[in-house]
Amino acid sequence: MKIIGLLLLAILAAVSADEAAFIGVNIGTSLSDMPSPTQVVSLLKSQQIRHVRLYDSDRAMLLALANTGIRVTVSVPNDQLLAIGQSNLTAANWVSRNILSHYPATNITSISVGTEVLSTLPNAAPVLLPAMKFLHSALVAANLQSQIKLSTPHSSSIILDSFPPSQAFFNRTWDPLMVPLLQFLQSTNSFLMLNVYPYYDYMQSNGVIPLDYALFRPLPPNKEAVDPNTLLHYTNVFDAIVDAAYFAMSYLNFTNIPIQVTESGWPSKGDSSEPDATSDNANTYNSNLIRHVLNNTGTPKHPGIAVSTYIYELYNEDLRPGPVSEKNWGLFDSNGVPVYTLHLTGSGTVLANDTTNQTYCVAREGADRKMLQAALDWACGPGKVDCSSLLQGQACYEPDTVVSHASYAFDAYYRRMGMADGTCDFNGVATITTTDQSHGSCIFPGSGGRNGTFTNSTSLAPSTNSTVSGCGSEFSRLEDLRYVLFGLLLWSGVFL
Repeated sequence: MKIIGLLLLAILAAVSADEAAFIGVNIGTSLSDMPSPTQVVSLLKSQQIRHVRLYDSDRAMLLALANTGIRVTVSVPNDQLLAIGQSNLTAANWVSRNILSHYPATNITSISVGTEVLSTLPNAAPVLLPAMKFLHSALVAANLQSQIKLSTPHSSSIILDSFPPSQAFFNRTWDPLMVPLLQFLQSTNSFLMLNVYPYYDYMQSNGVIPLDYALFRPLPPNKEAVDPNTLLHYTNVFDAIVDAAYFAMSYLNFTNIPIQVTESGWPSKGDSSEPDATSDNANTYNSNLIRHVLNNTGTPKHPGIAVSTYIYELYNEDLRPGPVSEKNWGLFDSNGVPVYTLHLTGSGTVLANDTTNQTYCVAREGADRKMLQAALDWACGPGKVDCSSLLQGQACYEPDTVVSHASYAFDAYYRRMGMADGTCDFNGVATITTTDQSHGSCIFPGSGGRNGTFTNSTSLAPSTNSTVSGCGSEFSRLEDLRYVLFGLLLWSGVFL
């Protein structure tokens, strides 16, 4: 049995390796000034967003998406489940009206059947799987079962005892439904849809979960924790939740169903009880999430296996009920203006509003020359920056000053690290500017859109807490930290 499980994991890895992870966006419509479908699609195109998830099957929206190539997930709202789950004919009519009348001009790739039904509408749970089966039968009749997948999004709250991840299992109350549901997903080569919200896990942890862990920021080694059952290291809440779902499925003997995250994000504004719902934190979370997904990092349990994710969401929704944060999960306001500027260099062709592409990391004016030289040596050494352009006779050798050379090396490192927070510091001798530092034939990495490529490295630039002395021991120790996976598991007492 163990060998079969390993073979299934190998198959899953092979399939996922062929399918690169993607970032999509959810498109909510609870806006007092909702843009027209044409305006929405125009924004999607300008931001190079190629995957979207709709919360319904709005005809006007589907028509606007026609012939764009954008991959679309349409949804069956919860209030339609009962009718579809009780009638094969109703399901067939739904597919005819909402899928067949638009496909293939509109590139519909999946159907999201309900949303978080088990946790928000448990009375509808008995009709969930019948609805999925009836819809699938309609797709089979149209010979679209391979092109369009069916699944249903789950809240991560249905996973119990989720930390450490290896101990996770689904709420056993739902076993009579989860087992046949997983059998359906497996038999149709579909995926488990999961909504992952580290923001809520952080808020509900009463200080147990560090903010940096929720935001994908690295933690100091003394905060590192390891799943005692698997010895896997976790660097962020997102991966821990996804792996908890994988372990929960394996507990029910399902090991070859991939996971797709249908919602994840961070609010940019909150009320007095939500101090960490800020634009800076939303920027950090979504920027790091996008890089993490598009690097095909996978999770500790399944490294390299794609975890495609839809960001929640495209627009701020001012009509949503509840606290202030509920209205402020969007990347854009209703006019298409970014709520904050994402840091996405090297993330690929998604969300082109990354105006930080026009920022540069340079030597700080008046910085100590010895500290500059030490930082330059680190960047060109342990920092793994290609400094060949600074050699005598090369494009960026002149002017032959430590300030000029350090500026080039700092900027190259900054872009190599995806312009992430804290990567333009170098013990206080570096700063960010919007002025292009290119001169003559010396072109800085970020000039004219020639951005560096973000690599999945945890190499850390010298921080303001470092002690600099030439290329001394502190820089060497920082380089050694590259090989440490900073992480934390979310069970009580681990941070004491």
